[in-house]
Amino acid sequence: MDIKLIAIDLDGTLLNSRKGLSEYNRETLISCIQKGIHIVPCTGRTVDGIPDEVKKIPGIRYAITTNGAVVEDMKENTVIDTRLLSCDLALEILRFVDPYHVMYDPYIDRRGITEARFMDRLSEFVLTPELQNLVHNTRDVYPDIIEFVEMSNKPVEKINLFFGDMEERARLRAELDKRSDILVTSSISNNLEINAMGATKGDGILRLASHLGISPSQTMGIGDGENDFSMILKAGVGVAMKNGSKELIEAADYVTGTNDEDGVASVIRKLVLGMEI
Repeated sequence: MDIKLIAIDLDGTLLNSRKGLSEYNRETLISCIQKGIHIVPCTGRTVDGIPDEVKKIPGIRYAITTNGAVVEDMKENTVIDTRLLSCDLALEILRFVDPYHVMYDPYIDRRGITEARFMDRLSEFVLTPELQNLVHNTRDVYPDIIEFVEMSNKPVEKINLFFGDMEERARLRAELDKRSDILVTSSISNNLEINAMGATKGDGILRLASHLGISPSQTMGIGDGENDFSMILKAGVGVAMKNGSKELIEAADYVTGTNDEDGVASVIRKLVLGMEI
């Protein structure tokens, strides 16, 4: 396959269950980079949330973050393209979700914004120890989230919601899905993620490919979650992890092993590098 850009989800895809990068996956990514193939983290996280063991691999330059809201050049520390929630729309959503029993955090300027009342009760929202550690490292704590967003008067990359009660999650999603001015997806079973229209991983891949002069047919997207659905459909080659959702697997061109089986390395070696697995 003539693949020039491989966009890879992090959680549940490139990273194993311990949120780590295996040596086999790392070596495979380096082999691609040495052949001139762009390796692009494509994640719901902000750029600050991309682990150093991924970000610091020589040759990994571009990233698609917060579900496609931001396409950026990490080497030059510049933003190539954005699809952001306006401050007013973000405030409207935050005020709407506030009465629910939910932990919410907007992402502004590459950082998540939270409050002590959430940070001190992470386990209540069914966050694993690994995810709790990620939250601690990528959120800034302020007395009042809504007041901070209002005072900053800045657009918002994404609003993340964590739930301890899945019935509450279902009720809120049903209400949010009625809106036509936002996109609602999910990356894990107990969260929802709210983005601006046009902020999808699939659209992010196409925008970055256009910036680099790469044909859509020369792109590959690899993922496992609902928020990866767009890139499975829009990339030239869509790959689903075996641990992905049934719907994602059915939509993919190829299915590879789980994130704990180095599925990313396996499919890249077979389809892109022509190497023995």
